[in-house]
Amino acid sequence: MDFNMIYIYLCSMSKILAIDYGTKRVGIAVTDDLQIIASGLTTVHSSELVTFLEAYFKQNNVEAIVVGMPKTLQNERADSTKEVEKIVTHLTRKFPAIRIETIDERFTSSLASKAILQSGLKKKQRKDKSLIDEVSATIILQDYLQQKTNGFR
Repeated sequence: MDFNMIYIYLCSMSKILAIDYGTKRVGIAVTDDLQIIASGLTTVHSSELVTFLEAYFKQNNVEAIVVGMPKTLQNERADSTKEVEKIVTHLTRKFPAIRIETIDERFTSSLASKAILQSGLKKKQRKDKSLIDEVSATIILQDYLQQKTNGFR
């Protein structure tokens, strides 16, 4: 493989973005271009999500958006499922060139809270709900990448 082919290959690399959608806040995480590492990106107000994504997509090549789909412990629709389905439909229409996928998000908030607790942050920082949303999005993205690696996607 010559330098030009390597350059073209690296330029074609793209990220995967994950969303932990809530009616107030949206946690967002993203992979590196090689789609190996999931990192928290930010938390935005729900009303600012599309504007944020438009600006982000102008600066970054994103291949897919993974949205956490809420379910009950019995694997049934949760109260918030309808709102998440609406945003998935809206994102699919708004960004037709980007693949939109959903993934079960059960336990992500409790896992995020535990991860934040174990991080050693001060109590006030641990209660920051926007941090929990961002960490939840990161966990959703890590789960997605793991499923992809294991051939489940």
